[in-house]
Amino acid sequence: MTTAVTNPEEKSGRAVTPEKLSDVVIRFAGDSGDGMQLTGGQFTSTSAMVGNDLSTLPDYPAEIRAPQGTLAGVSAFQVRIANHDIHTPGDEPDVLVAMNPAALVKNLGDLKTNGVVIANTDDFDARNLKKANLETNPLEDGSVEGYRVYEVALGTMTRRTLEGSPLDSKSQERCKNMFALGMAYWMFSRPLEPTIQWLKKKFGRKPDIAEANVKVLKAGWNYCDITQVFQVRYEVDKAQLEPGIYRNISGNSALAMGLVAASRRSGLPLFLGAYPITPASDVLHNLSTYKNFGVTTFQAEDEIAAICAAIGAAYGGALGVTASSGPGIALKGEALGLAMIVELPLIVVNVQRGGPSTGLPTKTEQSDLFQAFYGRNGESPIPILAAASPKDCFDIALEACKIAVKYMVPVMVLSDGYIANGSEPWLLPKLEDLPDLRTDFRTDPEGFHPYQRDEKTLARPWAIPGTPGLEHRIGGLEKEAVTGNVSYDPMNHQAMTDVRAAKVARIVQDVPDLEVDGEASGDLLVLGWGSTSGVITGALNVARSEGLNVSRAHLRHLNPFPGNLGEVLASFKQVLVPEMNCGQLAFILQGKYLKEVVSLTKVEGKPFYRHEIVSRVKELLKGDADVH
Repeated sequence: MTTAVTNPEEKSGRAVTPEKLSDVVIRFAGDSGDGMQLTGGQFTSTSAMVGNDLSTLPDYPAEIRAPQGTLAGVSAFQVRIANHDIHTPGDEPDVLVAMNPAALVKNLGDLKTNGVVIANTDDFDARNLKKANLETNPLEDGSVEGYRVYEVALGTMTRRTLEGSPLDSKSQERCKNMFALGMAYWMFSRPLEPTIQWLKKKFGRKPDIAEANVKVLKAGWNYCDITQVFQVRYEVDKAQLEPGIYRNISGNSALAMGLVAASRRSGLPLFLGAYPITPASDVLHNLSTYKNFGVTTFQAEDEIAAICAAIGAAYGGALGVTASSGPGIALKGEALGLAMIVELPLIVVNVQRGGPSTGLPTKTEQSDLFQAFYGRNGESPIPILAAASPKDCFDIALEACKIAVKYMVPVMVLSDGYIANGSEPWLLPKLEDLPDLRTDFRTDPEGFHPYQRDEKTLARPWAIPGTPGLEHRIGGLEKEAVTGNVSYDPMNHQAMTDVRAAKVARIVQDVPDLEVDGEASGDLLVLGWGSTSGVITGALNVARSEGLNVSRAHLRHLNPFPGNLGEVLASFKQVLVPEMNCGQLAFILQGKYLKEVVSLTKVEGKPFYRHEIVSRVKELLKGDADVH
């Protein structure tokens, strides 16, 4: 159980019995230079150590360095902590920490009625109001009516705490986020020690900076403890999670570790060819730290070079991987078709973001599904998998590797900005529970042909260059069946096109049947894919608590679909498909299964809220909705 924690180095000014909460949502918001991601990250890490279940939603500005104090430069970090199993970072914050006027006005509309606002009054001056395009001060013009507002001069308090510090005034100002974090720790009964230790380690070579941040963190705590600015404080007990070792993990980190695990379990060296792009760059950054596991990372000069290098690595017997986002996947299109026609195992990661073109680089979307299915010239089907959550990225990497090496085929893995940057507790798996992904290279030259087929999988042999007697050539021109010679024969092209499609279709024998949560048939099924998993689960928990009978299912395998998907769809009168695009999965389902589905779409650069799905569920069950 979490208890109210006092700083062992300071005396408490008063005793306050914490009010118990089952969960709470906190959003830290400020200028992109205010350290909001770091502040939110430390609150998250501390809550994970306390034992809460949690889910996060970082929100970055698109500009590398937008003008300070402007709406475009607002950076936010939302975290939900709970004493029970949760599935989303929450719809509306209970608490908003606003470091300047732009952060306040941009996020205030999301705050719950009677929610808490902690405003840094030092930045609510005429200059910053003008930068935020405000004619009046929102703290004074009635904008914050209906909320509990606490005005704190964070900058002034920070400078006062650091009087006599060797740091210059600008460096002192940068510590004010620690004052806000100390206040949040007091308000929600979080311990200071984990962050103190983190600061000392992070700034080990800059002890003055470490000491200053620690002082300010404690000052924020003591400000609340002594001044009685808050009349209440809160406590969220630890969640009852499955026993084991947990770590807080983001989607990109989980994906990187999953790829390393796949390399170790397959016995194949891992090669990543990538070009930096938001929000996929952290896959490259993370994998570059695993050289001790035989991982090679190559930052290419462009997206085309990145995927071609990965294909070359696969040809040489490595687990080839490339990672990008939608614009980069577009550039990789021809080479991805090359990997498909030469039939080499390759993992292609698409961390989706808002589009089209460069679109919304730091915002989330699911609009690349058509691109994954059809974004190559010619008939070039590939298997497609979609991660459901940050921790699921680990498992999806292993699943992608299994399919790629077993069927000798490139596999597309879909993530998105919400999954990639969000985090949640992850139960470390046991080594013996990981799948055996070992594969055999062809070494026997007797009767060898590069396009012979395995009877069960239709995969061709994986023959490593330099193996005596297994010399062969590959390329983008059409192959003659079995021999692999270049062929322009019309009937051969038809046969090779058909067999490549049949190979992908046969993957269904390794795809688990779709499981339905709830009644196996009925009035309404909510079907999701990718990052909608958590919010659909949360929304249906709400709907069921209100007595509504609704079922849910989630797709992780998108090509091929689970073998029983058609049967599941036919078992329900209506099927609702929420997705962060304009209805791409709904379109594919209707074309394949001739089943009319209801599409719930959103392309705002942010995830669905539970209430949006609950509202649509109620409409459909009442029969008031237009289902066309």
